[in-house]
Amino acid sequence: MSRRVSLPGADELFRNTATLSAVPSARENAESPTEVVSAVPTAKKTVRQTPRRRVNSFDRSPSGRERHDEKITVYLSPEELYDLEQARLALRGDLGLAVDRGRIVRESLSIIIADLEAKGDQSILARRLRGK
Repeated sequence: MSRRVSLPGADELFRNTATLSAVPSARENAESPTEVVSAVPTAKKTVRQTPRRRVNSFDRSPSGRERHDEKITVYLSPEELYDLEQARLALRGDLGLAVDRGRIVRESLSIIIADLEAKGDQSILARRLRGK
């Protein structure tokens, strides 16, 4: 008996999750490989995959605990990471809110973006980025 772990292939690991619902049905109904290719939409690759929409302050709320399909990588200094972890622990210990660091970041983004949309040039984000 082999002790090696069987891992999925690269195609499975790096598949596009946005088109999963359309692709299996096309494969099930297709009789030849050419039909599968023609059933999958061929869109030109661009930077923005989703249309930009204007969100008013009533729509603006962080996503909370749900599956997120989009991801970014943010590099933090050790001090910033420490501050984020301290905020998480303070929320848990002092306020009884058990939240993860991602939730704190999403909430913070929601607040900062709402402030930017409401105050524009005078928002805290614009002032801090200008160095004032």
